[in-house]
Amino acid sequence: MDVLAVKAAVAFGREWTTSGKGPLVFEYVTYRYGGHSMSDPGTTYRTREEIQRMRSTQDPIAGLKQKLLDWTVTTEEELKAIDKEARAHVDEEVAAAEKMAVPDATPQILFEDTYVKGSEIPLRGRVVEENYFPKNGPIEIPQSPAQTGKANFAA
Repeated sequence: MDVLAVKAAVAFGREWTTSGKGPLVFEYVTYRYGGHSMSDPGTTYRTREEIQRMRSTQDPIAGLKQKLLDWTVTTEEELKAIDKEARAHVDEEVAAAEKMAVPDATPQILFEDTYVKGSEIPLRGRVVEENYFPKNGPIEIPQSPAQTGKANFAA
């Protein structure tokens, strides 16, 4: 629930593993504000007060925002501008996705274009041949503004 702690742990883990000291396993402790699904409001096994308390005291995004403000790394106005820009970018990507044709509902679509041929990851109980590769080459998928480089957001 702490963005900077995760960043530090991953940096440590990368250094540890790439220096030949062996593998590591990370355990990330998080808190789910919502239920498990649409039919689970998440309030049968915890109170609304608990959820609200966690959101107001432990939210990782709000916590990072507050640290950036406290450390005067940025200002509230700059963060609002970044948020506005990010929302506009997401809206643009959603609009592009909504214009795309709905794919055919076939079993092959589940595995289509999941891996580049030859890079499949062996999964227990699965075989590489289950991946679907179109016989006529790759399927042309319309690109979003971000993929074409025509997006209007700063990097």
